[in-house]
Amino acid sequence: MDNETSVYDVVILGGGPAGLAAAIAAKKENARVFLVEREKKLGGILKQCIHDGFGLVYFGERLTGPEYAERFIAEFLSLGIDYITNAFAVDVFRSSSGGFELTLQSAKGMLPVSSKTLVLACGCRERTSRQVFIHGDRPSGIFTAGTAQYYVNIMGEMPTRRCVILGSGDIGMIMARRLTLEGASVEGVYEIKDAPAGLARNVSQCLNDYDIPLHLSTTVTRVLGGKRVEAVEVCRVNERFEPLTETKRVIDCDALILSVGLLPENEIAESLGVEIDGATKGPLVDQTLMTSVPGVFSCGNALHVNDLVDYVSESGKLAGKSAATYAGGRREQIKIACNPKDFLYVVPQRYDAAKAGPLSVYFRSREDCRNKRVELRVNGEKAKAKKYMRLLPSEMEVLSFQEPSSIVKEIELILGD
Repeated sequence: MDNETSVYDVVILGGGPAGLAAAIAAKKENARVFLVEREKKLGGILKQCIHDGFGLVYFGERLTGPEYAERFIAEFLSLGIDYITNAFAVDVFRSSSGGFELTLQSAKGMLPVSSKTLVLACGCRERTSRQVFIHGDRPSGIFTAGTAQYYVNIMGEMPTRRCVILGSGDIGMIMARRLTLEGASVEGVYEIKDAPAGLARNVSQCLNDYDIPLHLSTTVTRVLGGKRVEAVEVCRVNERFEPLTETKRVIDCDALILSVGLLPENEIAESLGVEIDGATKGPLVDQTLMTSVPGVFSCGNALHVNDLVDYVSESGKLAGKSAATYAGGRREQIKIACNPKDFLYVVPQRYDAAKAGPLSVYFRSREDCRNKRVELRVNGEKAKAKKYMRLLPSEMEVLSFQEPSSIVKEIELILGD
């Protein structure tokens, strides 16, 4: 590329599993595709996820993170798709022609790029200690679980010898096992809620199999230490998540590992005026994964935080194909309704009746419930239903149906017996 504006049909921001899948799908639709990745190498977070369990849905195989990423990278490179690494967008705006103008910062300088459509596959970031209001000193030794994972798996460095893990998210539980295998002592995993935040399989395989205690309804209330973490204070909490001071105890440790949630990266989406869902913290989209701004699509963990990378790739594939075949036209947005007392969220949140087509609804239940039936109704009639032995807020589910036979006027997701 030179300093003259390069013109594409689809520009994809993010070279992780969602971005790679989107680029491949768009290229297969004969679109001119350009992918932008801010790190040195493609693959996203998968590069440091050396544990297995990836690919069971997408490939029907159990792969490590690097193995899963390599399959997409190999196909991506074989298609000759244009891309740049060590670059990121510093400015994005809608052009008078209806497309998008981007300015990229890279090792080559500022690069102008023009595109008919955008796919936002920027992933997500971890919450920090200050975002969960932990009091006390600010010594070294406080890591997010992803940072600790990078230290161990990429740098080959041990960030701790005796640690406490706050939060039972999947990365936190996986790191509890990983650090134990590397010789560290994990005093315990502390979760403020009364149920684990991650997948049940990780509770079993990462904590129970290694005798790592999981303390529910308990949180870290203070960090103690000078230059380095020396101890943390933990307390049990009541139903309003208020610390019960009489249960306070101090645990000696040299590190606090945080696994307290993920937030979709949507600064660019917000700068373009994309409407954001307060529940998912990602864009509101329709069944094609187009946002409220025509020509802007969102996928992967930038859309909503997924349990499985397989679902991330599926959404990337859909977003890439949708962006490549986008031809404008009118929109007829139908809200996909659900009772907020039953569901944390549903994605997509809209159905474009003007485009019709199949629909896959991803959802999370608000509470732990057993022997429940979830029904997807179109125009008041059952389109799809499934009986669940157990629904957990920590585990995402999906219901899909093919294109409806009549004009869609209303869609609703219902939880019942």
